[in-house]
Amino acid sequence: MESRLKVLGHPVHPMLVMFPVALLVTGTLFDVVDTVGGPDFLAEVAYWNITVGLVGGLLAAAAGAFDLLAIPAGTRAKRVALTHAAANVAVILLFAAVWAVRLNAESRAAGGALIAIEVVGVAILGISAWLGGELVDRLGVGVDRDAGLDAPSSLRPAAASRPMGEVR
Repeated sequence: MESRLKVLGHPVHPMLVMFPVALLVTGTLFDVVDTVGGPDFLAEVAYWNITVGLVGGLLAAAAGAFDLLAIPAGTRAKRVALTHAAANVAVILLFAAVWAVRLNAESRAAGGALIAIEVVGVAILGISAWLGGELVDRLGVGVDRDAGLDAPSSLRPAAASRPMGEVR
């Protein structure tokens, strides 16, 4: 099943997911290092990583929704995609809660309970990332119909001229 939302022939959702994943994981790592005695600035950097990670996560979710809605009901792909989406919503909600607590706090430092929430969020994110891989690698969601080892460039005129979302 080909992705519905593309830029220059490539699906948008996988282009966007790497940023929130990296930022949320890095924010969590910086909070852990800050808590065990790392440099004071790490808490502030972690807070901003989480902030930008949440924005990126919402953008990635919006792009992913296009593909989710196109998956036929009653398929394994739909069940996996719904689980993937639910896990990502849980991650966004957990990190949003951490962000909200830190927003008006005197210090951007996370502390034990907030770090525990972040670690749970990262664990769920890892499961969700695996589910995303399952969708693409095993179930072919988001894969171009012309995919193959000798497929022509997605920038060739025929592919680039297709309207966004058009499936051949």
